[in-house]
Amino acid sequence: MSSLPSSSSSSSSRQKYDVFLSFRGEDTRKNFTDHLYAALKKNGIETFRDDPRLEAGEEIAPELLKAIQESWCSLIVFSKTYAFSSWCLDELAEIVEQREKRRHKIFPIFYDVDPSDLRKQTGRVAEAFSKHEERYKGTKDKIQRWRTALTEVANIKGWHLNNRHESEFIGDIVKKISAKLCQTYPIGHDEFIGINSRLEKLHLKIDIGEDDVRIIGICGMGGIGKTTFAKVVYSQMSPHFEGKSFLADVREVSEKCGLVSLQKQLLSQILPEEGFNLFNVHEGNAMISRRLSHKKVLVVIDDVDNFQHLKCLVGRRDWFGLGSRIIVTTRDEHLLQSYGMDDVYKPPTLDDDEALHLLNLKAFKSDTVPENDFIELSKQVVAYAGGLPLALEVIGCFLCGRDAAQWRSAIERLQRDFDKEIHDRLLISFDGLEETEKNIFLDIACFFKGGEKDFVTNILDGCGFFAEIGINRLIEKSLIKVWGKFLWMHDLLQEMGRKIVRQKSLDEPGKRCRLWEENDVYHVLTKNTATDAIEGMIIDNKGEQNNMFTLNADAFLNMKKLRLLKVFYLPVTRDLKYLSNELRLLDWSGYPFRSLPSSFQPDNLVALLLPYSHIEQLWMGDRTLPKLKLVNLQGSKNLIKTLDFTRARYLESLILEGCSRIVELPSSIGHLSNLVLLNLKDCSNLVNLPSSINGLKCLKTLNLSGCSKVETLPENLQHVEFLEELDLSKTAIRKPPSFIFQFKSLKVLSFNGCKGPPSKVRLNLPSLFNVLQRRSSDSMALMLPSLSGLSSITNLNLSDCNLGEGAIPSDIGCLSSLKENRIQQFGDILLVLTATNWLRKTIL
Repeated sequence: MSSLPSSSSSSSSRQKYDVFLSFRGEDTRKNFTDHLYAALKKNGIETFRDDPRLEAGEEIAPELLKAIQESWCSLIVFSKTYAFSSWCLDELAEIVEQREKRRHKIFPIFYDVDPSDLRKQTGRVAEAFSKHEERYKGTKDKIQRWRTALTEVANIKGWHLNNRHESEFIGDIVKKISAKLCQTYPIGHDEFIGINSRLEKLHLKIDIGEDDVRIIGICGMGGIGKTTFAKVVYSQMSPHFEGKSFLADVREVSEKCGLVSLQKQLLSQILPEEGFNLFNVHEGNAMISRRLSHKKVLVVIDDVDNFQHLKCLVGRRDWFGLGSRIIVTTRDEHLLQSYGMDDVYKPPTLDDDEALHLLNLKAFKSDTVPENDFIELSKQVVAYAGGLPLALEVIGCFLCGRDAAQWRSAIERLQRDFDKEIHDRLLISFDGLEETEKNIFLDIACFFKGGEKDFVTNILDGCGFFAEIGINRLIEKSLIKVWGKFLWMHDLLQEMGRKIVRQKSLDEPGKRCRLWEENDVYHVLTKNTATDAIEGMIIDNKGEQNNMFTLNADAFLNMKKLRLLKVFYLPVTRDLKYLSNELRLLDWSGYPFRSLPSSFQPDNLVALLLPYSHIEQLWMGDRTLPKLKLVNLQGSKNLIKTLDFTRARYLESLILEGCSRIVELPSSIGHLSNLVLLNLKDCSNLVNLPSSINGLKCLKTLNLSGCSKVETLPENLQHVEFLEELDLSKTAIRKPPSFIFQFKSLKVLSFNGCKGPPSKVRLNLPSLFNVLQRRSSDSMALMLPSLSGLSSITNLNLSDCNLGEGAIPSDIGCLSSLKENRIQQFGDILLVLTATNWLRKTIL
């Protein structure tokens, strides 16, 4: 595939010569320069060296001027008598002029000369110019041109012999020139768009200037351009190696022809004059290591998906000679990691401008978009492709030569029916997954794209999918990514997953395993065509055609295997009779009933999310809840009674925010030894916390903000030693218990009253202390104990506490973790607290 973006600079044709050699013949022609020239030619570097017969005259030969102009760079060998040659100085002046005109590269070599003599034109250089001035009287401009050129080039960082062995010195020069040339070879305009800028990072990883053996991986999702990158690098770098081999489509070829055929191809491409008869991979391994171990080679192993591919084609580093480079392309990052690659490069998707450029080339055979309707239509295609080169190339070629009406029709079809060629290419990654990994991928594609990784992991673990390792495998296979805390996948990969589900039953959605599209769900629920094949469903009643749709009480009766259910504010005519006992996720915003169905046995339930529901009590009687980890009943204002926590020992998060009818929590809450989050914000009728709260050994966050009837905290709370966040704002607590200030892990503490906004008092820093002296201490004065125990605190909020004289502890400067610019309010004064300077400034 040749579809990566490129810059216009990449279209320029390559120079006739890579290197122009400038040197003083009588100094170095038969020794150093001859050896350097031979080494350059051996490494595939096209080098121009003048013929001795050209030096017969005084003036520089036109052939030399032309050669300089046709070379990418010049290597200038400064020897002891270089400056004595007018010929050499003319060459040098022309080289500098070409550098200014067309960015000709210059690499000076200081061969037993001091660069400072050249820069300052002292010593023998001064002697040389004295003779030139005497010989060329009346041509001051020429002499000055030589002087300026010599000074300019001598100031360029170059290579110094410095008593080194010449062979080693020449070897280093050739490596560096090779590396620089590889980064500059132009790419054909019609084939690649702006690939040069993307190749810079890959060149740095390959680093052919070093004399080691390096194995580099190129990894990414299907269609991202891995093979394209490998082909370009192979084309650029191959002249600088003694042998080369490009093994394409290794996965496919090995399946059809076996690994021995690939071993033969590898050997035959590098040693074309020899015949190889191999009968098994062990013989192939031995032959590769024996014949290539002293040869500097470039090998590309394309589309690897099996450890055996690497074992039999890459083997060990000592299979190849020093300076060799092995490049492996794959969709499986773990394969590269487990093999011990030196580095891995992940090609990025195209940005919108690059994608548009590529689409234009494929659809219009031009760099620009035709005007009128095609501008907007092209943007729609770019948005659909999501920066994937494969998709842009396939769709662009399909749309080429079609009118705007056909474009619109094609785009509409793409949005309903995935392009087969793109689908088949992406499907390769899915086909290589284990069955549980396939289920995880399909669940994410249909329900959990953009979901929080930890939450999704818990749900899928509850389904028996071993989600931790399964999600990691999908990441390694380049099928999903993790951005921060959230799971993400490319839109086209998501569409591929959803097409896989649709294809299980094209005509009847009720026979599919997952339902997410509004029309399909509407069909299944109104036509009563649901079957026990359905494992997951999203019901969203937002579509215009479904405004009058209401859920039948028996709607879920046939969904015996339903694992995942998400419902968004759906009116129901009668009480719900049935929910599958296989449910792991029940997510129903605005749940309209007073309780869950009496027949529902939540033995498998992992997450119960019923925010803003009408529920009064979850269920009548007790239920076993061995897998339950998350309960969210936020905003359920009718809720009177919570569940029996003795049956939910693995609960990690309990959100009862805004459940204003709850008066007390049962003592069984003390059994929640795994609870991490307890959110009771705005439970305005909650009177107190049970003393059994000391059983919450893992609790990290306790939010009591807005619990206006809570006057005290149980002393047992001090045993919750891992507490990190405590919000007591807008409670009836007027004196914080002393044990709060002993929590070693506490990071966030909020303790503020219910006062109105502070009056705006303009104060300068000297007068601030006088105001604090005069404040009356009506509610919190002298009540704050020592703060020195809060060694981990990062955010301290004591707003509206009306702190008066002496109430601010003197040791507040000991809070070493307190973040800067945390603006706090003490009475009518806003202060910035920091560890080193707790009174930083005053603010209105």
